[in-house]
Amino acid sequence: MDWINDLIWGQGVGHSILLLSFVIAVGIQLGKIKIFGVSLGITLVLFVGIIMGHFGITINTHVIHFFKEFGLILFVYSVGMQVGPGFFSSFKEGGVTLNMLATGIVLLGVIIALVLHFITGIPIPTMVGILSGAVTNTPGLGAAQQAYSDMYGVSDNSIPLGYAVAYPLGVVGIILSIIVIRYIFRISFQKENEQLEKAETSHSNEAIPISLVVKNPAIFNKTVAEISSLLEHTDFVISRIWRDSDKKIDIASANTVLHENDKIFVITTEPNAEKIKIFIGEAIDMERKQWIRMESQFVNRRILITKPELNGKRLGDLKLRKLYGINITRINRAGVDLVAKPNLTLQVGDRVNVVGTETAVSNVEKVLGNSMKRLNEPNLITIFVGIALGIILGSIPFSFPGIPQPVKLGLAGGPLIVAILISRFGYHYKLITYTTQSANLMLREIGIAMFLACVGLSAGEGFVDTIVNDGGVAWIGYGFIITVVPLLVIGCVARYFFKVNYFTLMGLIAGSTTDPPALAYSNATAGNDAPSVGYATVYPLTMFLRVLTAQLMILFFA
Repeated sequence: MDWINDLIWGQGVGHSILLLSFVIAVGIQLGKIKIFGVSLGITLVLFVGIIMGHFGITINTHVIHFFKEFGLILFVYSVGMQVGPGFFSSFKEGGVTLNMLATGIVLLGVIIALVLHFITGIPIPTMVGILSGAVTNTPGLGAAQQAYSDMYGVSDNSIPLGYAVAYPLGVVGIILSIIVIRYIFRISFQKENEQLEKAETSHSNEAIPISLVVKNPAIFNKTVAEISSLLEHTDFVISRIWRDSDKKIDIASANTVLHENDKIFVITTEPNAEKIKIFIGEAIDMERKQWIRMESQFVNRRILITKPELNGKRLGDLKLRKLYGINITRINRAGVDLVAKPNLTLQVGDRVNVVGTETAVSNVEKVLGNSMKRLNEPNLITIFVGIALGIILGSIPFSFPGIPQPVKLGLAGGPLIVAILISRFGYHYKLITYTTQSANLMLREIGIAMFLACVGLSAGEGFVDTIVNDGGVAWIGYGFIITVVPLLVIGCVARYFFKVNYFTLMGLIAGSTTDPPALAYSNATAGNDAPSVGYATVYPLTMFLRVLTAQLMILFFA
């Protein structure tokens, strides 16, 4: 029976993987249990690891260190790939206000944590762990551990202990803050829905269809190309034309000539729609379905771009309209319809809306790829090139006056920043950054599960002693203060001064704490997409700030 003893208490590879697999599997299963409709999810992996570590079942120090760091790298890199495409666009329009408020929540939490540190004398590493648990932010925990390890060459188990102690009440505190704000301002869901409906307009760059009759004498007998040059800075595509003379529909090309009373089907954006209506003629009540019924000789199909060689190319460079006699009117990217401008850069995973004859559209399909099988294949080169570049960036020391140790972005910050940049700008360098949502989620969940299991196993030995003898119960209270005070203060400011819609505010609160259970509660309560939009708007910047502030607190105050 020695083999059983070696598997459970040994130090070999089999023992390490068996123990990790057990901790992760049990933790994930327990995380599905809901209490009052709220579950702790994958965080239960940490607590199962702590329990195992408490009873002395652990892994070789070097092995657990490797698994922990590699899991962290996989997690933060996949998070960066997820948030990267929307990271910079999240600052546009109303997103500026929401991101400023989210930044306020992050900074106020850091200030409260520092104040509690100076009042109570709790060491900064422990307080950073409490802060990360209070705002349910695991990357912040990883960043803090990495920064501490870089400074002192050893890890501090009080960081994950503080995180574990503060986390459960952190989840509760976030949802409680959402409820309290609702009652402070006596929110009426009906009024909030009405406000959303009035304020809701299309995204400035999202494509919308309009039907027009040519009435402006200045454009009679002019070609589509000439009209495009007259409206040089206007985003629009003339897709189809209904000739008043012969009552037939044609695909509009650059050489198509417009005559009086011709009807045209135009794809444009909300801000440009009125300008185009005034310039061309009159808007008519003719829906897209009517155009499709009238054009039986044409088909309208969405085609996936899956050929790697098209990644980073401009739409106009393909000359599809000239070569095949088709029209591309819209390009769907990440759920948003964009106007198909000639200078629009294509990316693998885009869906282009093609109009033309069956034969022509089939030929274009061969050019663009349209292979779901190819799209599902993982682009491992980009992933590992990005991880390598992230580790290099994270290892570069930056010296600042007054700080004894050089500052490094570390294994958390480096891959996160590189992933954001690659996912946003990688296509310029022919890097295929597209990954399916399921593939990204798989990579992320494997990484975070490995990290949490290793952290729990390492910290488990002193967990009970910390709670009983080292003031761990007080840590719970400090964590609750760090959770609730910033959310209530900034939440009231957002509602009273900025008049933020309550449903959007729910998403702001959930996003500023990167807390999925709070988002799930918000979506179920609101019954619309506003919380998800608010969450997605502030999530990228918040995630970046949580990682950055956790490291800076260790570097400046540890």
